[in-house]
Amino acid sequence: MASVVERPGMSDADLRARAAAVIPGGMWGHQRAAAVPRGYPQFFVGGDGAFVEDADGRRYIDFMCAWGPIILGHRHPAVSEAVRRQLDRGDCLDGPTPHAVELAETLVATIPHADWAMFQKNGSDAMTTCVTLARAGTGRRKVLVAQGAYHGAVPWCSPSLLGVTAEDRAHLLHFRYNDVASLEEAVLHAGDDLAAIVVSAFRHDIGQAQELPSRTFAAAARAACDRAGAALVVDDVRAGFRLDLGGSWERVGVRPDLAGYSKAIANGQPLAAVTGTERFRDAASRVFVTGSFWYAGAPMAAAVATLEELRRVDAPRVLEAAGLRFRAGLEEQAARHGFALDVTGPPAMPVMLFRDDPEAALGEAFCLEALHRGVYLHHRHNMFLSLAHTPEVVDRALDATEGAFKALARSRAA
Repeated sequence: MASVVERPGMSDADLRARAAAVIPGGMWGHQRAAAVPRGYPQFFVGGDGAFVEDADGRRYIDFMCAWGPIILGHRHPAVSEAVRRQLDRGDCLDGPTPHAVELAETLVATIPHADWAMFQKNGSDAMTTCVTLARAGTGRRKVLVAQGAYHGAVPWCSPSLLGVTAEDRAHLLHFRYNDVASLEEAVLHAGDDLAAIVVSAFRHDIGQAQELPSRTFAAAARAACDRAGAALVVDDVRAGFRLDLGGSWERVGVRPDLAGYSKAIANGQPLAAVTGTERFRDAASRVFVTGSFWYAGAPMAAAVATLEELRRVDAPRVLEAAGLRFRAGLEEQAARHGFALDVTGPPAMPVMLFRDDPEAALGEAFCLEALHRGVYLHHRHNMFLSLAHTPEVVDRALDATEGAFKALARSRAA
């Protein structure tokens, strides 16, 4: 990957200063400076395979993968070529390109619960559409979500209450993930106004040990929806295609009525999708949900190419093997250097937390040491592996984290 050509005002520090004058908060939003350890870069200029390059020309093995969208590796040739071919003919046109039909057919053929698909631009779009369809299809209002779960940055579910009214949340009820009694209590509270139970692919609350759904909990959610005539909605925005190509809850033997996808669906191109069962086809055909750029052709071409490659190599199996290799290496290194480290979640999407580290100070220090050695990790958010994280790349990263653990041990002993 070629380094950035240096220009005045193009360093990370310069760009932050410039951003402070014209962007509220300097850099706010999902990929913001506040979300990574102090000392991390904010601005990037390129990516290639498992590597990214920041605005100062430093190169890192990337374990955030653009916070999830990169699943094949940065600038994957097949995806880049599919995008280029469509861009050469036009992208945002007077209607969708044929890729829309091909992609919908691909999703229906890949995802067992899917009888149809419709498209959006990001995860918030997809999950809001799911909730809209659930309400339209049932004629009800109440929506159940897990405490602490993230389903998007929109008023009905945003983690921030700033600018959100009580009316925005008037029909939202909460339960505890994997707690059947809590779920059943919330269902009882909703009564005959229950429209949907919304569940994450797994519990991935930030700064917490990750928790896969139990079969008992998943079955209880499915049964509750069946009894009430409500929609079971799986938020597969973050985990979709990394755990199972047919949907993350295939692993627990439960299929939803509606599911939202984004992030990895097009290997970095802006796209989201909602898939659903026949029961909600009529609602999906009648509700008004749209966006000026939702049916642009290049991202859909990218998604067709991405899904083809994921299917060709059996991506979930490859990603799990890479994640297990990475997890085992981190756990062995931590124990050898005297640290208690918990690596939880699916191997392809691990979160790494030091025990007895309530402020994540140890985690932050470790990640900064790893960054100085060319590895980009996160101390509180789940990380992501891609198909570009080959055994050789993972081992190279572990060579760097070995040095990071040594430095952290020396610092603690000083």
